[in-house]
Amino acid sequence: MNSRKEKTPTACMTSSLAISAEHLTRVFGEGEARTVAVDDVSLAIPFGEMLYIVGPSGSGKTTLLSMLSGILRPTSGRVLVKGVDIWGLSAAEDARFRLQNIGFVFQDYHLFPRLTTAENVAIPLVLRGAPWEEALDEAERYLDVVGLRSRRDLPPAKLSGGEQQRVAIARAIVTQPDILILDEPTASLDGDTGRNIVAFVKGNLLTPTRAIVIVTHDARIYEFANEIMHMEDGKVSVQTEGADV
Repeated sequence: MNSRKEKTPTACMTSSLAISAEHLTRVFGEGEARTVAVDDVSLAIPFGEMLYIVGPSGSGKTTLLSMLSGILRPTSGRVLVKGVDIWGLSAAEDARFRLQNIGFVFQDYHLFPRLTTAENVAIPLVLRGAPWEEALDEAERYLDVVGLRSRRDLPPAKLSGGEQQRVAIARAIVTQPDILILDEPTASLDGDTGRNIVAFVKGNLLTPTRAIVIVTHDARIYEFANEIMHMEDGKVSVQTEGADV
């Protein structure tokens, strides 16, 4: 396995970088309850790359992902997304920036149970001001992309786990974000379904103008990564080429 030194964002304002982070640290609690979840992590993610963040439970993967995507504020350090310091934005600016630039697929999908498949996918467009019918038409196009147009009128409860995951992906990409982030996309799926979903994501969604970040501990899908960043105890232990794992 060929290891690499941890990447540092020496040119973090260049357009070739989707995300760069400088000395990110996140601390929870105080005194004896104080826990350093992420400890001085720096990284750079170029466009056109699929990066995995891997490591054992409690290593800081999801905390790091939440800071990179603008969901969780760092205790110290900064994150630049497309050259913008997202934690220098106001709450309203940050929400608007994430809506326009970042698609997030949660581990448990976060689909709205009372909405149809198409309505779930349409929500980000409605939040951006699109008329409801226009948003539904566009949602159908993206359900076509993930092979689920025929399921447009079904609620999430009528879908399999793999189908729900694809709906969540369609919802994440319907606004055509430059950055797609997936948290444990195969955690609740069988091996074949998980591999098929990640193969679909890489084959259909990774472009020279998009970056994809995946948090996972599923070694069955490591082969699809361009880079794999290993975390342990809140730190980056090693970064490798995907083919070397």
